[in-house]
Amino acid sequence: MKANRVTELFGIEYPIIAGGMVWISSWRLAAAVSNAGGLGLLGAGSLPPELLREHIQKMKAATQKPWGVNLPMMNPKADELVDVIISEGVKIVFTSAGSPKKYTPRFHEAGIKVAHVVASSKFARKCEEAGVDAVVAEGFEAGGHNGKEETSTMVLIPEARKATSLPLIAAGGIGSGQAMAAAFALGAEGVQIGTLFALSEESSASDAFKQCCISLGEGDTMLALKRLSPTRLIKNGFYERMTAAEEAGKTADELREMIGVGATRRGIFEGDIENGELEIGQVASAIKEIKPVAQIVSELVSDFDATVRRLKIEN
Repeated sequence: MKANRVTELFGIEYPIIAGGMVWISSWRLAAAVSNAGGLGLLGAGSLPPELLREHIQKMKAATQKPWGVNLPMMNPKADELVDVIISEGVKIVFTSAGSPKKYTPRFHEAGIKVAHVVASSKFARKCEEAGVDAVVAEGFEAGGHNGKEETSTMVLIPEARKATSLPLIAAGGIGSGQAMAAAFALGAEGVQIGTLFALSEESSASDAFKQCCISLGEGDTMLALKRLSPTRLIKNGFYERMTAAEEAGKTADELREMIGVGATRRGIFEGDIENGELEIGQVASAIKEIKPVAQIVSELVSDFDATVRRLKIEN
């Protein structure tokens, strides 16, 4: 695997980024990915400001390699999280769920490199206008929050490549070196991987959640909560109740009241498989084993290289 604009931008060995996932991407997972040669991201979406500070400080002790923080801008405490990120000297931030114009200038003033996650080529173009350093184009195969367009990764990446000249990172449904090679063939220069790392040994997700995910078949995850923010969920009791409520015409406020507080924590972190909100990507159905991060990264790189060699020989 050769160096490219993504590896050079972030100072990493491999153009592999671990998604910053709520209740999953703690300092242990992020540090393991960085130490394996990729870019680990802390998931700030489920960390209050002082806990984020604690995880940042543990990251500094756990790795000397580059790492960053994922910041969902819809978080009501986003401003406070930004203050922590800057005061702790974080060097890389991936923003999502909001306009990249909001924090990018402030991050750049602090010497922070910024990548922004989008679900359409239109917003990829807006990212370049906002001055970000890289774009993550995420197809609707991804777990958790998704774009309303429901554009698949195979369709999105070539369109995003046309829309921006910035380093482009593909996300959504990428769980193997072969899929990574396909994303590169479409114009990506790196990949952001969530589900595969969510089901690693170092992930903070509960064992019950991990075991549930590796038992999934095709079609066992679906987009739901479309009146709030389209979210890919495992079909369980929570999913069935929320889908029935949407079909019955419940308003967004009524849906929020039904969800209540801590639904994702209960499902992912505490392991309430029936009543918790279980967010995971479509590619979970292809994952049947919990592995350490170092092995996952090694297999991604070797399978990518083998796929590229095979295509060269065959063509």
